[in-house]
Order: sequence, then C-alpha cells, then structure tokens
Amino acid sequence: MKTYAQMKAEAQARIHETTPAAVMAMQQRGDPFVLVDIRELHEVNVAKIPGSIHVPRSHLESKIEMAVPRDANVVLYCASGNRTVLAADTLQTMGYSNVASMAGGIRGWADAGGEVE
Repeated sequence: MKTYAQMKAEAQARIHETTPAAVMAMQQRGDPFVLVDIRELHEVNVAKIPGSIHVPRSHLESKIEMAVPRDANVVLYCASGNRTVLAADTLQTMGYSNVASMAGGIRGWADAGGEVE
C-alpha cells in the first residue's frame, strides 16, 4: 500500500509543474491555454482566477472531456497545488499530452500578485 505522500511524489515525477509567474507570463504573451480550477464549488465561490473554467476534482474524469479538448494546453490549479499533481497525472493517463499543475495553487497566484475575482 502507498501513502498519499508516496503517490504524490510518484505523480510529481511524471507531470510538469509550472509556477504562477510562468502562467502570468503565458497570459501576457497571449499564449493559448485553458486554465482549469479543480477546487470544489464552495471554494470557487470565494475566489477564482479570471478566465478559468471550473471542473471539480471530484468530477474531473467524467467532466473534463466535455470542457477541454485533449490537444489543449491545460494548466490546472487548486488551493495550494497538491490536488493538481494527482489530477495532472490522471489527465495524462486520459490522453491529455500538454497538461501542467500550477504549484502553489490560487494561494501562490495571489501571493505573486495575480488577479482574483
């Protein structure tokens, strides 16, 4: 049996992590990407990154295909960057080839000066 920490470490080795600063730079350059908030609705109702779409982690596997094409450049975020590590690994298993987890989540985004609404 594996612990959460072991599962997260293994997934982290398989995925790409990005930073809030890198995502802000992508926005400024006008790079095409889909920013996906995987937090639960009660979290999104408090604050979200403008322009993001909401696909909760609890429904990610069943809802992502309706919201985001597999060939899209996808950046996932949650509260602190933990849930997105496993979510990015899951999306890669589902055939999403250009997916990243935003380290630090929305907290890191806000700390870096990113806009929230």
